Amino acid sequence: MQLVRLGPAGQERPAVRHDGEVRSLEPLTGDVDGAFLAADGVARTRAALAAGTLPVIPDADTLRVGAPVARPTAVVCVGQNYAAHAAESGAAPPQAPIVFWKHSNTVVGPYDDVLVPPGATTVDWEVELGVVIGRRARYLSTPEEAAAHVAGYVLSHDVSERDYQLEHSGGQWSKGKSCETFNPLGPWLVPADEIDAGDLRLRSWVNGEPRQDSTTADMIFDVPFLVQHLSRYMVLEPGDVINTGTPQGVALSGRFAYLRAGDVVTLEIGGLGRSEQRVRDAVV
Repeated sequence: MQLVRLGPAGQERPAVRHDGEVRSLEPLTGDVDGAFLAADGVARTRAALAAGTLPVIPDADTLRVGAPVARPTAVVCVGQNYAAHAAESGAAPPQAPIVFWKHSNTVVGPYDDVLVPPGATTVDWEVELGVVIGRRARYLSTPEEAAAHVAGYVLSHDVSERDYQLEHSGGQWSKGKSCETFNPLGPWLVPADEIDAGDLRLRSWVNGEPRQDSTTADMIFDVPFLVQHLSRYMVLEPGDVINTGTPQGVALSGRFAYLRAGDVVTLEIGGLGRSEQRVRDAVV
């Protein structure tokens, strides 16, 4: 089962892909958002599918695909969570999770364009496993308890401007992560109980040439640990997104050129689909 949002930007409508068909979720909810997830939205969707009460959307394949979760209140990111990526960045593996933020308005659809800020020259790609919170999480005691607060998983692209991140940010990274369009998300949200988040293959390509190829088994800190850890320092709300880090193979390594207008970035995570964004210059 895959939760999706279809339609023009800002006018997306909730839907579910199941058994080769796309069905409207509007009989259940106005959107796939935190309120829907917190109100047992996944279980209610399964029940409605079983009852046959959700109408088919006949033209679904012609509609724009939006981010699969609407208006996250926060996008919390974990840096250098793959040892090989930490090494290519010139850093030792972290002893505790490195946490930074993306503005939530960076979230766009999986096939929307990525915009290069005026004058920026070091825009980089990062394929990541995104975690979507389904229940309010605060001061959780164990990773096992934390796992029950995850609604599902998404393919996430943590786009970065490295000069903004490393030279302009005064020691924190969010300036290099929060430019408009810097978090394409989706194409769909898969419920947590249908995905083994500990063994997913992540890959990326630029203009068809391979860049990243790894698995979530190489994460330093796994998903349950991250959710439990973060809940000690902040309250995670339903619909919030956690980007869990990227594997090696980014431009920051010095092995590849940074992105420029006209490039096409393709990303894929097993079971979570494939996304593709064209890079173009932002118009001021």
